[in-house]
This record gives sequence, C-alpha cells and structure tokens, in this order.
Amino acid sequence: MTLAVVADNIGLMWVAIELTTITTAFLVASQGGRDSLEAAWKYVVLGAVGVAIAFLGITLLSAASLTSGEATVSWVLLLQHADALDPTLAKAAGALAVLGFATKAGLAPMHSWLPDAHSQAPAPVSGLMSGVLLSVAFYVILRIQAITDAAVGPELMRGLLLVAGLLSLAVTAGLVLTQRDYKRLLAYSSIEHMGLLALGAAAGGPLAIAAVLLHMLGHGLVKSAMFVVAGRILDYVGSHRVADVRNLLRLRPDLAGPFLLGSAALLGFPPFVTFFTEVGILVAGFQSGLLWPMLIACALLLIVFAGIARHVLSMTVGVPADHPQTVPVTRRAPDTSAISPPQRISLPIALALTATTVLGFAWPLLGPLTAAVAALGGAQ
Repeated sequence: MTLAVVADNIGLMWVAIELTTITTAFLVASQGGRDSLEAAWKYVVLGAVGVAIAFLGITLLSAASLTSGEATVSWVLLLQHADALDPTLAKAAGALAVLGFATKAGLAPMHSWLPDAHSQAPAPVSGLMSGVLLSVAFYVILRIQAITDAAVGPELMRGLLLVAGLLSLAVTAGLVLTQRDYKRLLAYSSIEHMGLLALGAAAGGPLAIAAVLLHMLGHGLVKSAMFVVAGRILDYVGSHRVADVRNLLRLRPDLAGPFLLGSAALLGFPPFVTFFTEVGILVAGFQSGLLWPMLIACALLLIVFAGIARHVLSMTVGVPADHPQTVPVTRRAPDTSAISPPQRISLPIALALTATTVLGFAWPLLGPLTAAVAALGGAQ
C-alpha cells in the first residue's frame, strides 16, 4: 500500500495494488470456515477482474503517450504532457483505469466483495482494509483523474464518478436499514464514504480535493478504530448479530463509549473532521453546478444516518422488555499489568478518535494539504 502511494510509475502502482489483493486474501480467510473462504475467493475473483481492467487502461494510457514523442507510464510526465496525449485513447484509458480501480475502492456497482470480506476477516484485518486499503485505491483513482482531466477535460471523469458516488450511497441507504450484522454495517458505511469521496472528486476544484484528501485520513482513523471495537464486542458477545447486543453502555462502557463516538464520527457529527469534510464536499458540489446530484446525495445520507443510528443505539442503550440483560458476562483473565485491560486496550482507539477530532482544526496540515491538492490538479 505504501508503494502504491509513493510510486511515480503507474505500472508499478498497478503492481502494488495487485499485490494487496493477493496478500489480503490470505488474511481474509485466516479465521477458517466456509464463510471466510467464500469471502476470500469472492474478493480474489472480483479484485482480479478489477485490476485486469485497470491494467488495460494503463496500457492504453501508455499508448496514448506515443503522440507526445515517447511512450511512458510516469505519472509526472503524463501529467506534464497531458495536452499531447491522443484524446481518444486517453478517454478509453481513463474510463477503464477508473472502472478497474473502483473495484478495489469498493465503489458500486463493483462493491459486492466488500461486505463479505470485511465482515469475515479478523477485526484488525477489516480495519486495515476498510481504513487504509480502500483509501489507497481511491487515491490511485485521483491520480488517473488528474491525467484524464488535463488531457480531455473533466466531463468524462465527472460523469463516471457521479454515477459511482450516487450509486454507492443508494446501495448503502437501501441495505443499512435492515442490516443484521454489525460488522457488515460498518462495511456498508465504508461504501457510503467511498461514494462521498467519488462525489468530491467529481466536483473538483481546490475545496473538493482538499476535503476528499482530509476525509480519507479521518475516515481511515475512525473506521480502523471502529472495526477493532467491533472485534472486541464480538469477543465479548460471541455473535455478529445486532440483535444479540443490547445495553452495552451499562454492561461494557469501555466498548460502548468508543463505539458511540466512532459512530458519531462516521455519521458526520461535529467536531469530528468528517463533519467539515462532508460539508466541504457538498458545498464544492453546489459551487460546481451539481445541484441535483448533491441534493440527491443529501437525501441518501439522511437515510444512511437513520439506519446506522438506529442500529448503534439499539446495541448500546436498547434493552428489550423481556430480557433486561442480553449481553453475556465473560470471564476476564487476571490482570498482570498496572493498567487494567479495558484501559490499556482502549488507548490506541482513544488516540485515533482524538486525532479525528483534532484534524478539523489542524492548521499545520494546511501547507502539505495545499501542495497535495495542487499536485492532483485541484488548483486548475
């Protein structure tokens, strides 16, 4: 994943993304069992199809650069000589590359592997995939978009990303209301946030691209922490089902507290950075003339908000009338440290949630963020 972010060579970037498919597939299936194996195979098959399509797009992009004098897959050179690229090949290359990498980013309609893989993988692996890997794949899309926009204009990428973004929000809105598995609920939340990133990329401009990059960072911190908390809830309850978790705030406040705070961050409550970035994406969309797509996105976000909030509140404060205590009490291992286990294991989660709060006011990030926006073409 680090190689995919720092590589200038687009071919090397593609190789890095393909390697993430191979390595994380073993992690998804590491718990064993039929469901884990099925999720891993679905991830491998769909991921392989996606990166194969992306490879075709990169090949066409290299062919399009022949008109500039010499074939290249250097991102810097392609961006510098974008006006000399063959426009027909550049359009086909951009569309195929974005379609392929959108599979790895979990954008609809290429998202079907994501809920299975993230729900069946061990909690730390789910956090790694949802919080980091999806953002890495979307960052690759931003780099392809920068070249395509400079070569043929923003209309092609804007249309593709608008469709993918709204469809991702619609899929999430339709499925979170009746979701029964809280790890799958978090997985669908990832699809929602990738859809938001796609809308921001479609809007374009400095504000939108800055909000997209900052949203990647904030979502990665929150979602990684949330999957770890979900794994601890699973260890405590022994079930993935939302209906099996009740009154968690009273029984295990060390788990319910971070779960509630993380859910608030995912839903875009202030002062978390996701509130500012979501507002920035929507404002940038309105400013760029995308009135109806942004209004539709707001309506879908309200549905997602209602669905996730309903499930989270039922898990943390909901108590059925006939079952005053539905969460079993587990045996705790003897404490061998000066810090009690709940306090010790919650420290990384607390740091992640605190960082997500501070990011919205982190003015020292302004310089690097501005430079990143300019590099991705957001200043044009």
